Amino acid sequence: MKAIILAAGMASRLRPLTDHTPKCLLKIGERCLLQRSMDALLLHGIKEFVIVTGYLHEQIEAFVGEHYPTVSCKFIHNDVFASTNNIYSLWLARPEADGQEILLLDSDLLYDPAIARTVIESSADNVLTLIRHDLGEEEMKVVTDAQGRISEISKTCDPAQAAGESLGIEKMGKSYTTALYKELDGMMNLEHLENKFYELAFERLIAQGQSYHVIDVTEYFSCELDTVEDFEHAKQLIPPSLY
Repeated sequence: MKAIILAAGMASRLRPLTDHTPKCLLKIGERCLLQRSMDALLLHGIKEFVIVTGYLHEQIEAFVGEHYPTVSCKFIHNDVFASTNNIYSLWLARPEADGQEILLLDSDLLYDPAIARTVIESSADNVLTLIRHDLGEEEMKVVTDAQGRISEISKTCDPAQAAGESLGIEKMGKSYTTALYKELDGMMNLEHLENKFYELAFERLIAQGQSYHVIDVTEYFSCELDTVEDFEHAKQLIPPSLY
């Protein structure tokens, strides 16, 4: 299994922190966000990484080269990062992910490494991490069926019907990534939906019989980092054991 890490975004809501630094290289405690994710995945057996970069990509490439010189890591550059969303970055990873077993992560996550272990060790082929809390309009909400499989995933789901919010870590089996990239092919080349969230493709695949089992990771620490206030708050919330 290889990890696909999406790290192309500008994180404009985190300015001025991201004026000269990509979001994934911002530090919480002693390590930056990307370092925390890579350390967690390496600890639990992931040995191959694909990082889709965009904004200030040279810094990310230099950081990984310096801190992980012996780790297998391939970079894919999204040169239209300013006008596209994460669905396009995922699309660019096709040569490394189509028909492969992958772990998909956003690069800006702050989370307990136990979450990575739980996902990687799951016996299910396709799993999506979920956290439970009060939901509003901005969260990527997840609705599940009686079997614990996702029946709806979007920001427009009724919060009252949702089981929780997608954390942004998914494991996909080979058949799922094959179906995913077949769907993305049409979405990119025919519909030109480059500025959408990748969860739109997930939702379309539900109707084709392709979905995820949900793993509830609410018991573990995780923190949203969209604004400067979020970032400062995270410094206070992170458990000492993870600092």
